[in-house]
Amino acid sequence: MSRNAKIESPENVLKLAITTSPDKEYTSLASVSTQHKPFDFLGVLYESAVAGAAAGTLVETVLYPIDTIKTRLQAVRGGGEIIWKGLYSGLAGNLVGVIPASALFIGVYEPAKQKLLKIFPENLSAIAHLAAGALGGAASSIVRVPTEVIKQRIQTGQFVSAPDAVRLIVAKEGFRGLYAGYGSFLLRDLPFDAIQFCIYEQLRIGYKLAAKRDLNDPENAIIGAFAGAITGAMTTPLDVIKTRLMIQGSTKQYNGIRHCINTILKEEGSSAFFRGMGPRVLWIGIGGSIFFGVLEKTKQLTSQKPSFA
Repeated sequence: MSRNAKIESPENVLKLAITTSPDKEYTSLASVSTQHKPFDFLGVLYESAVAGAAAGTLVETVLYPIDTIKTRLQAVRGGGEIIWKGLYSGLAGNLVGVIPASALFIGVYEPAKQKLLKIFPENLSAIAHLAAGALGGAASSIVRVPTEVIKQRIQTGQFVSAPDAVRLIVAKEGFRGLYAGYGSFLLRDLPFDAIQFCIYEQLRIGYKLAAKRDLNDPENAIIGAFAGAITGAMTTPLDVIKTRLMIQGSTKQYNGIRHCINTILKEEGSSAFFRGMGPRVLWIGIGGSIFFGVLEKTKQLTSQKPSFA
C-alpha cells in the first residue's frame, strides 16, 4: 500500500501502521488520519510541549523525596551523615523550572525525531533517536541547569526557598552562579537523554513489530521504567560529578570537571562515584514509567484536538 494511499477502512489503518516503520507513527492508531498530511510542525510542537510539561510535573511531584535523598548521598563527603528531614524542600520552586524545561525538551525532541527519521534509513533509526535526545537535552539545559542548581542547594540545606536561593547566589557568585556545573550537566544529561530515549524508542519499535499492534499504557510505562533504570545506573558517576560542582557555591572545592574527578579519587576513592546509585535508579526507573506513560497518553489526547495546519 502506498504511504499516500487513501485509507478506506479500520483494517487498512491497522495494516498501514504495521507495514510501515512503527516509530514514524507519532500518534496512536486511534488518531491516524484518513489521508496522508504534510508534517505539521506547530501541531507536533504544541502536543509535545503539553505532554512534556504534564509528564515532567507528575514525575517531580511524586518522586521528589527520592531525588532529595540521592542528592544528599552524593553531596556528603567522607563519613558525613545524611539528613532525612525536609525531603520535599524546594519542590514548589523546582516545578517553576521543571514545567517549561520538560515542555521545551519534548517540544524540541519530537519534531527533531520526526525530521531525522525521514533523513536516516529505517535500520539507522537509533541514530535519529540519539541525536534528537541530545538536541532536546541541549535546548532544555538553558532552563534545567539553573533549576537544578537551585533545587540541589535547597535539598542540601544551603537555602530555604527558591527566591532566597536566586537572590543570594546572584549576590555572591553573580548570574553565572546559577549555571554552576553547566559543563558537567551537559556531560551527564546529553548522553543520558540520548541513551534513555533511544532505548525507549527502539524497544517500542521491536515490541510493535513483535505484537503487530500499538502499545497500551502499561506497556509504555514498563518500557519507560526499563529505559530509565538502565540509563540511570550507567550515568551515576557523571551525576555525582555534576552534583558536587553545582552545590559547591563560592567555596570552590573543585576547579572544573577534571579537578573534581581527581579530588574525589584521591580523597574518597572510586566508590564515591557510585553514591546514590540505588535511589537514582529507583527514582529514574519509577520516573521513567510515569514520564513515558503520561507522555504517550497526553500525546494521544492532544493529537485528537484540531490541527494548527
